[in-house]
Amino acid sequence: MKLTVVSAGLSTPSSTRLLADRLAEAARADLGGQGHPVSTEVVELRTLADDIAHHFVAGFAPPRLAAAIEAVTAADGLIAVTPVFTASYSGLFKSFFDVIAPDALTGQPVLIAATGGTARHSLVLEHALRPLFAYLRTAVTPTAVYAASEDWGSGGDEYTEGLPARVRRAGGELAALMAARPPRTDLADDVTALEEQLADLRFD
Repeated sequence: MKLTVVSAGLSTPSSTRLLADRLAEAARADLGGQGHPVSTEVVELRTLADDIAHHFVAGFAPPRLAAAIEAVTAADGLIAVTPVFTASYSGLFKSFFDVIAPDALTGQPVLIAATGGTARHSLVLEHALRPLFAYLRTAVTPTAVYAASEDWGSGGDEYTEGLPARVRRAGGELAALMAARPPRTDLADDVTALEEQLADLRFD
């Protein structure tokens, strides 16, 4: 199975990338326990900012951006993490998903997450990220993860409380969705089949 992680963090290191890595680790551990080998690819959007802007202006994706889009659309599961800017996802995060074809992620299991300085922005998961991925017709995990600054030192363990418990639960939900997902059909094959069906129709 292939798991792709999209991180919109802007600094190195960043709490956004740290959260993304922990979520990926939790999903991989759960899938490994089910006997599913997993390969992981991380897409760092900060390295693609110029390419994304070029796509909007020129109408085509440079090679690095095209490879990132392929990594996302071909994945069996996706983890998407953004920092909170102005009470929503970052512009870079939204711009990346704007250059992906609207039907390219249909049915894909997705775990959404965000980071911010205060817990007051945690509703960004429900009023911004979840609607975005619902529009893209993905299968979003019931548990979304928000990490405020104080969460990183909140203590607790992965089974009982705090951020570690939320990470483990969300990773397990993503793993379950990935394991249960039916084999993917190629979009080109679907279009060809539809064209053949239309050709067989007779209008009197």
